[in-house]
Amino acid sequence: MLKSLKFPFSCGIALSWAILNVACNSPKNSSESATVVPAAPQEEVKPAPQPETKQTMNTRVKVTTSQGVMVVELYNETPQHRDNFIKLVKEGFYNDLLFHRCIKGFMAQGGDPESRGAAPSKALGMGGPGYTVPAEFNPNFIHKKGALAAARQGDQVNPKKASSGSQFYIVQGQQLNDNQITQFESRAAMKIPGFKYTDAQRQIYKTIGGTAMLDMDYTVFGEVVEGLDVLDKILAQPTKPGDRPVTDITMKMEILP
Repeated sequence: MLKSLKFPFSCGIALSWAILNVACNSPKNSSESATVVPAAPQEEVKPAPQPETKQTMNTRVKVTTSQGVMVVELYNETPQHRDNFIKLVKEGFYNDLLFHRCIKGFMAQGGDPESRGAAPSKALGMGGPGYTVPAEFNPNFIHKKGALAAARQGDQVNPKKASSGSQFYIVQGQQLNDNQITQFESRAAMKIPGFKYTDAQRQIYKTIGGTAMLDMDYTVFGEVVEGLDVLDKILAQPTKPGDRPVTDITMKMEILP
């Protein structure tokens, strides 16, 4: 969930930092502040034993939604998030869940098991599998449009920035200018000393867009490689207070061969 987010950006970046949490009381609209409701403490997920043969091909997951089909590719460089996501997909965990929080110009969030068959009035964003996944920040993976990243609780209750065990979001974002990119670069460098966007990454933010203010704060562990237009369709749907779509947007997932 977002605490306070105002788009579009001004050149001076005069906005409250966006905090994408897995649980909070929903405001009447996206520009109002929200009060975070901390979930119960959760144990960190224990990574599964690694196979002796090194995985070289990135796993692809087909995400079928009521607005169309996307294919996401999981990064091998974030193995704990990759393995956890694969496990949940194979278990059918995500099937029939909702994209329960959708903010145009920002992201579409899902993965709350309590959203399956949820009544229209039910507050969502609290659910999970009962564990978290340790953060796996990688300067090579930024919040460009189409990035697949893990939601999490806020820093006050989660100083290690551990990810939700199941909730994720897919970035839409907006195009940024050089001044904005530089300011977000400086902010990320406070968390990862020496962090600096490559020329290619800067160009991505200027042309494709994204949500650079989340870089090195939330783990990016994959990206949409097919069906990016479906994300735009999802985020074009009308929403009600709390940013839940008026008409439920469901998902099903399967590992591609």
